[in-house]
Amino acid sequence: MNKLLSLILVIFFTSCSNNMKPIDFKNQKPRLIIEEYLSGNVKAWGVLQNRSGKVTRQFKADLTGQWNGSELILDEIFNWNDGEKQTRQWKIKKIDDHNYEGTASDVVGTAKGFSYGPSFKFEYVLLVPVKGKNIKITFDDWIFMQDERVAINRATMKKFGIKVAELTVMFIKD
Repeated sequence: MNKLLSLILVIFFTSCSNNMKPIDFKNQKPRLIIEEYLSGNVKAWGVLQNRSGKVTRQFKADLTGQWNGSELILDEIFNWNDGEKQTRQWKIKKIDDHNYEGTASDVVGTAKGFSYGPSFKFEYVLLVPVKGKNIKITFDDWIFMQDERVAINRATMKKFGIKVAELTVMFIKD
């Protein structure tokens, strides 16, 4: 009986998964060209929510990007409301008009990026420090450009396929 219930729950939860795809936005405007938007200085503010929706942390961040024609080097400095300071440097390569690959020191393997219309989707596994250990968390990260200066980021974080947190970020380009 427990195996049957488990199977039913797995089918239910996988059938309720998010089916939104980057190509769904291909004909929408404005076009987000991530290497252009993140070149220069960008400010960000975000909230982290646990799986039940409670805001657990907030941050301000400064992002500085440089595009060299084939790769975006993006330096991020996060200042969390609990005093923690985090830095990350992304190296994001443009494969073609719609596909990207990225690496960072705390990313497992290679991040995959997809760009269509005003959207940019980034999929990756991040090593997140929790109680002195690094935990692998899968990110389903979406950025939506609102206008030439403003973009909104929504990320779902999962462990073993189960949502553990969500992140909402507002970006403003200087």
